[in-house]
Amino acid sequence: MTEQTVGTTPPKRRRRRLKIAGVVVAVAAVALAFTFRQPSPVGHWNSAEGHARFTAAYDRAMADMPRAAETIDVRTGFGFVRVHRYQGASGRAGPLVLLPGRASASPVWADNLPHLLKIGDVYAIDLLGEPGKSVQEAPITSDADQAAWLDQVLAQLPEESFHLVGLSIGGWTAVNLAVHRPRHVATLTLLDPVYTFSGIPAGTAIRAIPASVPWLPKSWRDSFNSYTAGGAPVEDVPVADMIESGMENYTLRLPQPSLIGEGALSGLTMPVLAILAGESVMHDPGVSREVAGRVLRNGTVKVYPDASHAINGEHPEEVAADIAAFLDAH
Repeated sequence: MTEQTVGTTPPKRRRRRLKIAGVVVAVAAVALAFTFRQPSPVGHWNSAEGHARFTAAYDRAMADMPRAAETIDVRTGFGFVRVHRYQGASGRAGPLVLLPGRASASPVWADNLPHLLKIGDVYAIDLLGEPGKSVQEAPITSDADQAAWLDQVLAQLPEESFHLVGLSIGGWTAVNLAVHRPRHVATLTLLDPVYTFSGIPAGTAIRAIPASVPWLPKSWRDSFNSYTAGGAPVEDVPVADMIESGMENYTLRLPQPSLIGEGALSGLTMPVLAILAGESVMHDPGVSREVAGRVLRNGTVKVYPDASHAINGEHPEEVAADIAAFLDAH
């Protein structure tokens, strides 16, 4: 186990959408998860008009992404999963698979992709059962189901193994896959993951409740989003519009994620890079650092002290450099 602390201050020139990129995962990990705990039917759009509004917002946000080499819908036992493939540099074994936070979908990676494509090929996935272009068709009722659909996606891609990069609930999704179905997982990179090394703080959960109610004023959700992103403004950016539309127009039906147990974490055999935000309000950074450092058998823990939960947007170049160094070392 190695542990490092990174003290780089976020550059003043960063755009506001860098903040919203991480903000989305915060709302997703708390507001939606705490509000919609019962799995029952599948996630769905509340109206055709709402779906159309979201699709337009999604497409506007995707305009900030590099052009995908291919976009495919992969059939699983739980529905179709939208996958965007990007052609990157060659030389490293296995492509990156990017897993966004809850409700954020693939456009959350807009500022990361130019740097990550220098590492290798990239697949960006819209999580199943979330607002996005994946389509849930069967109930997802357990952590095992969450692992099953992602395992089925990776099994149908041409490569045999993948370097998973998960942001917030996407980090939990990556670890959950590695716990239940690790056959295609070469390495894990976890960007300020939730429900992984420590739970959601009570204060954040309470603040999330009004933000999760679609018919309450937009300003309530904006306030919570700003809170999770270290107080940054979050209005009038394409990704924010997409998130807002998804929260308003999509009904989530997913089970509450289970906190990954220390026994399961210590059983992971693949290399793990955990990059934690020192100012995150989505978990206890001190506890997460201690647990990750103690239980991961083949892990590297890095802390960005000044980062909020919007860590991927605040530090895109540093995150890519740390991932490249991690993959080169393993």
